[in-house]
Amino acid sequence: MEQLVGTGVALVTPFNDDFSVDVKALERIVEHCIQGGVDYLVVLGTTGESVTLSKTDKQLVIDVVIRANAGRLPLVLGVGGNNTAAVVEELSTLDLSDFDAILSVTPCYNKPTQEGIYQHFRAISNASPKPIVLYNVPSRTGSNMLPETTLRLAHDFSNIVAIKEACGDMVQIDEIIKGKPEDFLMISGDDFTALPTVLAGGSGVISVLGQGLPRAFSKMIGLGQNGNSEEAYQIHHDLLPVMQLIFQEGNPAGIKSIFDHFGLCNPEVRLPLVKASPELRNKISDFLKSFDQVYA
Repeated sequence: MEQLVGTGVALVTPFNDDFSVDVKALERIVEHCIQGGVDYLVVLGTTGESVTLSKTDKQLVIDVVIRANAGRLPLVLGVGGNNTAAVVEELSTLDLSDFDAILSVTPCYNKPTQEGIYQHFRAISNASPKPIVLYNVPSRTGSNMLPETTLRLAHDFSNIVAIKEACGDMVQIDEIIKGKPEDFLMISGDDFTALPTVLAGGSGVISVLGQGLPRAFSKMIGLGQNGNSEEAYQIHHDLLPVMQLIFQEGNPAGIKSIFDHFGLCNPEVRLPLVKASPELRNKISDFLKSFDQVYA
């Protein structure tokens, strides 16, 4: 899966003031990412607020991204949930012809055992017509897919090709890198661990910040892939303050504030999320004014 090496970005879903999907803004964001040098786009993930989108909204987002991308970058679609049968049914009805892979998150709220997680993805593997990227994000799901489960899935199912690992634990990440099949991709799901993961032997990142500052983030990952750790860490350290800021009041409120600063979309999010406070938006804008001068 060469398509999934490098910098992927988890696209936001921009909204109008009435909270309908802002089609023009989504087109602008896709173009911003492509011109900024990212390697692939992830549609309808957590950052895309997929849990508060209707079926009609989701199809609109898919159609807009496919049209705006125009075949230029690989596309990954988020298809996951905590009802295994519903995920399997969705895979049987979706038109996935424009997508290179699906991203499927571990079940939230149910808190399954490791065997339950394994059997969930076994069912998805058997149903999916596309390669599967596992997504482990314990801070959101309430359960952690342990390395032995990830590696078991990686070795048992040829269409499970990668993991987006957002555990935030480099020991866990290293365990997977050490035991994975050669062609299985370790993808960081956390902006803070993106560069360390690449330098440890990972394949790249699916980033939140990378869509707001694609040129700098992609350059950092590329330098890491080439073993230029000193220059890569300089960019990492320059980005660290805004990494912290964009998650301070939840995701995607922070990243939408970056897009608001650039005039790409407004900062609206759907309830139960709320947009970033004026204080946070001012801090993000102040950072970007100085950062623009360094990476213009």
